[in-house]
Amino acid sequence: MSEVRPAWMAVPAITFLVFFLLGGAALANQPTAWQTDLMQPASPVMEEIKGLYDYLTWIAIGIVLFVLVLLGYVCYRFSAARNPTPSTTSHNTLLEIVWTAIPVLILATIAIPSLKLLYFMDKTHEADMTLKVVGHQWYWSYEYPDHGDFVFDAFMLYEEDLEEGQPRLLTTDNAVVLPVDTNIRILTTSTDVIHAWALPSLGIKTDSVPGRTNETWVRITKPGTYYGQCSELCGINHGFMPITVKAVQKAEFTAWVEGAKEEFADADGPEDDRTEEENQKLAFSMKEKGGKE
Repeated sequence: MSEVRPAWMAVPAITFLVFFLLGGAALANQPTAWQTDLMQPASPVMEEIKGLYDYLTWIAIGIVLFVLVLLGYVCYRFSAARNPTPSTTSHNTLLEIVWTAIPVLILATIAIPSLKLLYFMDKTHEADMTLKVVGHQWYWSYEYPDHGDFVFDAFMLYEEDLEEGQPRLLTTDNAVVLPVDTNIRILTTSTDVIHAWALPSLGIKTDSVPGRTNETWVRITKPGTYYGQCSELCGINHGFMPITVKAVQKAEFTAWVEGAKEEFADADGPEDDRTEEENQKLAFSMKEKGGKE
């Protein structure tokens, strides 16, 4: 007589299936609750990353199913009841060749697209503009060398200063404004410790290293506001070092540049206008509020 399983045992499998199928419905610009998939791509690099991710996921699923079926067959075929006299075979040349060659082929099918993607992500050879990103403890400063070389800082907004629709811990007082459909060279460095400028929806994650300039690139395909964070453990306020990028049409970007030249004309360079005491207070207050939510 077959065993009757309670209905609740099917809930985990159904829940996983629903989240797996609907995980891609997350917004492109920021993470959402119960998100299981990557953010929607908003750049060619992220589109390639998403494609490779899906490709590797199906390979992993195929391997898991194959091993599961093989394990089930072994348990059935070679159980004590069906195989009372075990085989004493110690070597099988054909089998050993097969289980060595198949993993090599699988790794080759993974390595080729992975290396192509790494070269594609590296840098653009036809940049239309340059953005310089400088990491500080604990904020970012930005320079536009091709548009008047003006500089501004971007600090995380306190929770009480957020406007409706602005995400907590991800919004800055000054957003990085960039044009869509433009090849943008991004140069990143740091003044103190190692930081990392990372925006998941744009496929960017590049270390900002003191005394060194790293290069990456982006071409944003969709107007909107995109959010990221520092992705290196850079100190006590590491979790309060967000990135806000606003992608606009080229005409709107040109108009913003003209206004930014005047707004940031007096900025001689990055200057932290928050004292260390204020930064410590911000860190502890955010942690306390986060623990209550």
